[in-house]
Amino acid sequence: MRLKSAIWVAAYIRRCHIEGAFAAVRRRGAEEAGAIFVKLNRLDGTADLYGPAPQSVFDDAIPADRAFIVCLKQSPAPDADVEARLKREIAFDPDVWILEVEDRTGRHFLDNVVD
Repeated sequence: MRLKSAIWVAAYIRRCHIEGAFAAVRRRGAEEAGAIFVKLNRLDGTADLYGPAPQSVFDDAIPADRAFIVCLKQSPAPDADVEARLKREIAFDPDVWILEVEDRTGRHFLDNVVD
């Protein structure tokens, strides 16, 4: 059973704050199972964007874990490119969550990022 999106988001925001980074919910999605995107703002006009990994990367032994992938080929990408991608994601799925983390060193605090 997968953890509800709202609970995962609350825990992730708390972890970012404990690590000394600012994090906020920019867009609240579906409480139960909304897709989660994390924008890592590097505070220099660039950002990274992490989104849900495709189902093909999930391990049969641990199918409930959340996994993320880098959404843009260029990393870090210009902030305008990240915002354009987020706009397309919202148009595709209005139940999407968008979180923004500000960290100059590029720490994303995601436990499972698939290359």
